[in-house]
Amino acid sequence: MSTTLTSSATSSSAHPRTEWVELVRQLGPAFAARAAAHDADDSFVADNYLALKQHRVFSAGVPAELGGGDTSHAELCALLRELAHYCGPTALALSMHTHLLAATVWRWRQGQPVEPLLRRIAAEQLVLISTGASDWLESSGKAEKADGGYRVTARKVFCSGCPMGDLLITSAVYDDSAGGPTVLHFPVPFTAKGVRVMDNWRTLGMRATGSHDVVLEDVFVPESAIALRRPKGVWHPFFNVVVTVAMPLIMAVYVGVAEAAYDLACREAVKKRHDPHVPYLVGEMENTLVSAQMALREMTEITADYDFAPTEHTANAILIRKTIAARATMQTVEKALEVVGGAGFFRSLGLERLLRDVHGAQFHPLPEKRQLLFTGRLALGLDPVG
Repeated sequence: MSTTLTSSATSSSAHPRTEWVELVRQLGPAFAARAAAHDADDSFVADNYLALKQHRVFSAGVPAELGGGDTSHAELCALLRELAHYCGPTALALSMHTHLLAATVWRWRQGQPVEPLLRRIAAEQLVLISTGASDWLESSGKAEKADGGYRVTARKVFCSGCPMGDLLITSAVYDDSAGGPTVLHFPVPFTAKGVRVMDNWRTLGMRATGSHDVVLEDVFVPESAIALRRPKGVWHPFFNVVVTVAMPLIMAVYVGVAEAAYDLACREAVKKRHDPHVPYLVGEMENTLVSAQMALREMTEITADYDFAPTEHTANAILIRKTIAARATMQTVEKALEVVGGAGFFRSLGLERLLRDVHGAQFHPLPEKRQLLFTGRLALGLDPVG
């Protein structure tokens, strides 16, 4: 019964190029064995990151001609989804690096001057750390003009993976006397003077992602490092790119967590398969899981291995499906707890950890109510974030 139930809902997780998923399946059991301990003491998955670095996973998405693994966007989604079956926090932290890498690959394909960064990622297995979701349109922190660049002071939150980060991909607000408040985007090396990683990631779920605050104290950012300037609080066209490449990668993690909960629940359900209510509950669970899988598949198809139109309508299509996927993954794991019953309340089973982890899905851009507003305004011909 368990094999039959599992295969119908998870067969679509097959990897177009099997080596990355096979690698995850080789590394995964050790990651899974450490997951509960990391969750219990809020510690970062450093050993897992070292293993991923050893196997050059951090450059999997870099084009082959630049020294990377030449992995497609869909394959990166599959890698993260499979990894989440073993350790959700490892997969989520990796997705934060991977979506920055994916956005850089998109820029490279447009002829933008990012080749040196991609080559460095491949050669050095650099780990990129994002602050984009917490900064979003408004950004945070202050940039002040200095000789040859800017001095930046800020406190950035949700910096997943920062205990082993190499480059912080971030932004700050410069009060431009001519153009008004302007958000500057730039990288900052973690070795730069004035960069400090806090130890304050104490959360309901995804406890092992190391998403601590990063403090920037009068950090110098050279003018040459400024990658983008945009008006504060305005939907800039580059967000159409970020949303389209990032959300499928991030939601792949939560689909993987939901699939892990489904598999666990089915194994437990076999013990009481003659209970007349159990098949009904399992059917409900599978319906919600398939809804999440369908939403993720469509997101990946829209991204089309970076061959998409970077428009508000493309971003909107992704955001709608992100909401559907987030809701469905949370419902799947909640239903898994109902299937298992009281045994699922025990930490030793591991289901309650999956339940806590999956609820992180709702906080990634855009949260559901903001997505509904974005979608509705766009449909009515309004500025989507006005």
